[in-house]
Amino acid sequence: MATAEQLGNVAECCEACSGGDATVATVYCVECQQKLCLACQEEHKKFKVTRRHKTLALYNEFLSPQLPLSTCDRHVDKYLEIYCVDCELAICTMCCVNGHNKHKCSDVTDIADEFRKPMASDVDKTTVGAQKCREMLTKIEEDQKDFIGQVEKAEVEIGKKVEQLKQMIDDHNEKLMKELSSIKGERMKNIESLREEIEERLSSMESYKKEVDEMTETGTSSNIATAATGLHRRAGDLLKFDLIQLKLDDLGHTDVKFTSAESVTKDVTKTLKHLRLNTVKTGLILLFFFF
Repeated sequence: MATAEQLGNVAECCEACSGGDATVATVYCVECQQKLCLACQEEHKKFKVTRRHKTLALYNEFLSPQLPLSTCDRHVDKYLEIYCVDCELAICTMCCVNGHNKHKCSDVTDIADEFRKPMASDVDKTTVGAQKCREMLTKIEEDQKDFIGQVEKAEVEIGKKVEQLKQMIDDHNEKLMKELSSIKGERMKNIESLREEIEERLSSMESYKKEVDEMTETGTSSNIATAATGLHRRAGDLLKFDLIQLKLDDLGHTDVKFTSAESVTKDVTKTLKHLRLNTVKTGLILLFFFF
């Protein structure tokens, strides 16, 4: 029998042997929680107390034991060695006797072997499903990228159209301002011209009154007699308002009004039109309009 020393201390030693060279452990007793060599394993089977103990083969290059069985929640000193088919539950021997004695039960190791094939099949199916998920993620990421690109393009197009509208509005505004300025200039020129003429007539009348007042107060009779005819003619000329009144009537009263279209919002909407989202779903085209 090979010893642990002969294997270069790589293998685990039997924990039940006494004396002599340490022998290599080949199995692990779950109940005793000991590593056993082949000889001790055979002895284990001879005794009534230990013959039913669960042993697991040691494996891999370091001869590490498999994980021990889980213990029962109700009987902490018992391992889950039985599987109740009716309840689909791993149980210990005490649970089997006390609560599942009329149920169909099987050795947990045997049932585990039966479960491995469908579990492997389920793994294969979920692997295919995982690939399907990856394909769906790729598809939705591509759709998202394309959608964002279209949104950005629409933003640029809307921005361009709005800038065009702004430029058109600015140009028209400049045109209206120039036209208004021209109207204002012409009107103010006519008003100022007539104002000067009226003010000049007013000044002449005030001078005439002053001159007549001085003449009548300080002038001699001969002076008054000499100037009277000329002063009377001047008064007649000063009182001729026909021409000024005609100019004033021609000047008239002017109202400046700005008239805009009542359907400005409709005009803008008509110019910018609307956004349209086409969603294709299993061959059916859904149209959504945003105004």
